[in-house]
Amino acid sequence: MKAAVLLFPGSNREGDVARALRLVSGQEPKVVWHADTELPQGTDLVVLPGGFSYGDYLRCGAIAARANIMDAVRAHAARGGMVLGICNGFQILCEAGLLPGVLVRNAKLRFVCREVFLRVERADTAFTKSYRKGDLLRIPVAHGEGNYTADPATIQVLEGEGRVAFRYARADGHIDETDGPNGAINGIAGIYSEKLNVLGMMPHPENHVDPVVGTVDGRGLFESIVGALKAA
Repeated sequence: MKAAVLLFPGSNREGDVARALRLVSGQEPKVVWHADTELPQGTDLVVLPGGFSYGDYLRCGAIAARANIMDAVRAHAARGGMVLGICNGFQILCEAGLLPGVLVRNAKLRFVCREVFLRVERADTAFTKSYRKGDLLRIPVAHGEGNYTADPATIQVLEGEGRVAFRYARADGHIDETDGPNGAINGIAGIYSEKLNVLGMMPHPENHVDPVVGTVDGRGLFESIVGALKAA
């Protein structure tokens, strides 16, 4: 598996993502600078990590979405290549038009940094095959603009096509958007592209992959990716 981790000015989770990929795949990902115009030859997976690209000026992810490297990311996704955006990476994917909707200020206008429960909405994608539908994952969030929103027609399409990847949930698995960390519509914590090869999510699975920090609930996402690419 050949993975590329994008690095923008203000990114701060590229090291965490690279370590998670290295732990699971045994291979070292390539870090790609935002000003580059091409991805490394043979790239299978592109990861946009968390952080505060360009200081979150204008809107979160808006400037990064227009960086040189993003044309190559769009082309990679159009070919069916896998793309994962985490936190700020999710914001960038939305601003770049690779995913619908937008991430806005948390409902209570506060930065949230804590663990949450995520419910796996489907387990038949390249990102989730190591899980079971309905699994509850304990994963941390750290964001001030994680409130996913879109127009009613877009939400209807996402729900109708099964493109909601994860939802914020209570410990019993119940979904109530008023209980979530940011007020996201329908408790949406992550969504897929139309071809299911692009995933954007606000929580940080890369922080829960090693038993030394406790739970390894995030490891299944990276194991799913590696398994899917090996099988391809």
